[in-house]
Amino acid sequence: MVQKSKKPPVTKIDDPVAPKRRGRPRAYQPDVALGKALDLFRKDGFAATSLDDLSAATGMNRPSLYGAFGDKRELFIKSYRRYREDARAAMGDIFRGELPIRRRLERIYAVALDIYLSGESGPRGCFTVMTAASEAVHDPDIRTMVLEGFTELDKAFAACFRRAKEKGELPESADPVVLAQLASATIHTIAIRARAQTPRRELEAIVNGALDVMVGPAK
Repeated sequence: MVQKSKKPPVTKIDDPVAPKRRGRPRAYQPDVALGKALDLFRKDGFAATSLDDLSAATGMNRPSLYGAFGDKRELFIKSYRRYREDARAAMGDIFRGELPIRRRLERIYAVALDIYLSGESGPRGCFTVMTAASEAVHDPDIRTMVLEGFTELDKAFAACFRRAKEKGELPESADPVVLAQLASATIHTIAIRARAQTPRRELEAIVNGALDVMVGPAK
């Protein structure tokens, strides 16, 4: 008696075969996670933000946080660098444009107020002025970044005033460097007041008064 051999199972070609996963899949997007950390640092500052807070905000456990961003200080620095990049992108075209000086400055301050007054739980102000400057007191690397930020803003404003002077919008006696420092000081003032929840209309009144001093009343 001949024993029949068993036929191999038939595999349907239309049956989907799931590919095998190798290793642990990345459960986060670094850019999104960095944005979450940035939001938290802006809201609570460096000292008051714990690793547990960062873990909850980003959805990453501590080992994953360390692996992706380093320790808390490194994550803070990367968050600050991201803030600077975002602010530069938001204002860069206005600084480089060719609008009349008062209109140009009005647009710069309007964008700044949009940034400073943003936040789900309330206005967050400026990362540089409200958060990074505090850490700059005892951290030389952060201090260097803060000072670079101040210098970059001063130079950007000075270039605007210099072009306006060349076009005859400002008198010959106008000093672009001094005007730039006043313009930066106005930025810092509205950042602090925004964090203290000063209404936008009051902040805009401060801006308009500063513009009257720097470039003359609106025509």
